[in-house]
Amino acid sequence: MPVISPLEVQSSYDVVIVGSGAGGGQMAYTLTMEGIKVLVMEAGRMFDPVRESAMFQTPDMAPLRGEKTPDKQYGFHDCSINSGWDIPGEPYTNASKEKQRQFAWWRQRMLGGRTNHWGRVSLRNGPRDFKCHSDQGIGFDWPISYDDVAPYYDKVEMLVGIFGANEGIENSPDSSPGVLLPPPKFRAGELFAKDRAAKKLGIPVVPIHRAILTKIQDADGTPPKLHPNNPKAQRILADNMRTRAKCFFATDCHRGCSIKAAYDSISVHLNPALATGNLDILPNAMAREVTVDQDGKASGVTYIDKVDGSEHHVSGRVVVLAASSQETVRLMLNSKSNLFPDGIANSSGKVGKYITESVGSSFSAQIPAFEDMPPHNEDGTVGQQVYVPWWLCHEQDKLGFPGGYKLVFSTGRKIPNINVGKSFDWLTDREGIAFGHELKEDARRYYGSLQGIGAQGFMPPNEDCYCDLDPEVKDQWGIPALRFHWKWSDYELKQVAHQQEMMAAILDAMGARFRGTPDFSKPEDEIKTAGSIIHEVGGAIMGADPASSVTNSFNQTWDVPNLILADGAPFANTADKNPTLTIMALAWRAGDHLVEELKRGNL
Repeated sequence: MPVISPLEVQSSYDVVIVGSGAGGGQMAYTLTMEGIKVLVMEAGRMFDPVRESAMFQTPDMAPLRGEKTPDKQYGFHDCSINSGWDIPGEPYTNASKEKQRQFAWWRQRMLGGRTNHWGRVSLRNGPRDFKCHSDQGIGFDWPISYDDVAPYYDKVEMLVGIFGANEGIENSPDSSPGVLLPPPKFRAGELFAKDRAAKKLGIPVVPIHRAILTKIQDADGTPPKLHPNNPKAQRILADNMRTRAKCFFATDCHRGCSIKAAYDSISVHLNPALATGNLDILPNAMAREVTVDQDGKASGVTYIDKVDGSEHHVSGRVVVLAASSQETVRLMLNSKSNLFPDGIANSSGKVGKYITESVGSSFSAQIPAFEDMPPHNEDGTVGQQVYVPWWLCHEQDKLGFPGGYKLVFSTGRKIPNINVGKSFDWLTDREGIAFGHELKEDARRYYGSLQGIGAQGFMPPNEDCYCDLDPEVKDQWGIPALRFHWKWSDYELKQVAHQQEMMAAILDAMGARFRGTPDFSKPEDEIKTAGSIIHEVGGAIMGADPASSVTNSFNQTWDVPNLILADGAPFANTADKNPTLTIMALAWRAGDHLVEELKRGNL
């Protein structure tokens, strides 16, 4: 495995990529399969999901019985290293101290980035999501349409392996025939929600799309479709596909997947890229700035070796930033020179502007119909299997907010936690919390009868959501930190009020018992903190005009054509879909364009 140290870095590469997650991994895969020499720089350490994933470890096998710690903020067994909203030595700030104007920034310092830790929901943006200004008179139109990205959605879905179903729902696009893997069977709670929500409210409850193998991939038929006229790439991909098993339905995907059934960048992108012989990986490399030559072209990246604190530089014909949207923005703002005094590729002044995030809230209740349910196997994929896609496209002008939202269900039974008694006390007439025999009886009766619903929705850009460099705060390597400015608009608050009403209506249709009387009058108290859903995008949006955007339709920065952005930074909005699939599709599209430009000698 060509993992190198700063002393082993080559004198120059065709392409230097900062970041090894969904965008960086996809870009590395696309380029190396076509013979391009690539260096991937990763700010964290190496990681092997086969050897290091804690798939089957029980809480008693972990320190503190698996409870969260400062560097494991989702619990000890979570597949994350040196990660979280607060990383020692890597601060960020918020311009306001008001509770509802905070932005929480999740970072992940390990090979594969956030692809190691996520729910793997993989939904396509729809035609309306790319043209929200034309469609609804708000935000910006992307300079591309759904039709431009659709072929790359197909490619990514075939490469990654995504289960789901084609339902023909407006603005929640179907995949091409034969692309999706079969979805798992619905669990009891999901079947009940589908029956009641569909019958009483007319709301669709359908299989969600997730990047998990429910069957073995077609290692003979798929590679020729993805890499026609490239026998070497076909062979490498086929070999890699044969190393992946189908899901056991046995463990939470946030723990990582040692059988490679669940997608992560290492298992799907970086391993075959390494097999080409065209990839070097440089871990523990904290990028500080992108350098430019006298002609204003990107010449490479200056970085700090986190092992000993020394500073180094790596050269490349092209630089690709895929460090996650806001880390890419930070790197661009810190890349100042005589040619770019406000940060590289920032002549428009738009670097850092128009950050968006999923608009989220949640609701839960107890379902009496689920009480005393006989024990049965309903592990499924241990996570989201069904969802409610946005169903009110034709009534958008009546709602008072743009876009829409999706609903996801939390149901089923897991091992009760130590505070399980507190979950049940409001369902009984007794005073205080149950112990001993009473607690066991409550658990048998009520456990698994609590139904949760979460909402994640569309956010258009606004002038109040952006980041810049903090004038005083720096990280432990002396690199200026980001400062976030945030303010939810009335659109988001109106959407959350609608989310709350609809989630309560679905639960009510299921015969729910609510803990108190639902109150929809204060959406500002129910909206989730910005950044907490970890779907932040934007900050270097793509557009058709260099004066009002940072990149063109192929993710190239207008000012520096050999500087490419391959993460969520170019997103012009947040759709009601998770961004990862679109990040990969756009990275593959940008990679194909980059290959052609390199072959023509244009970069």
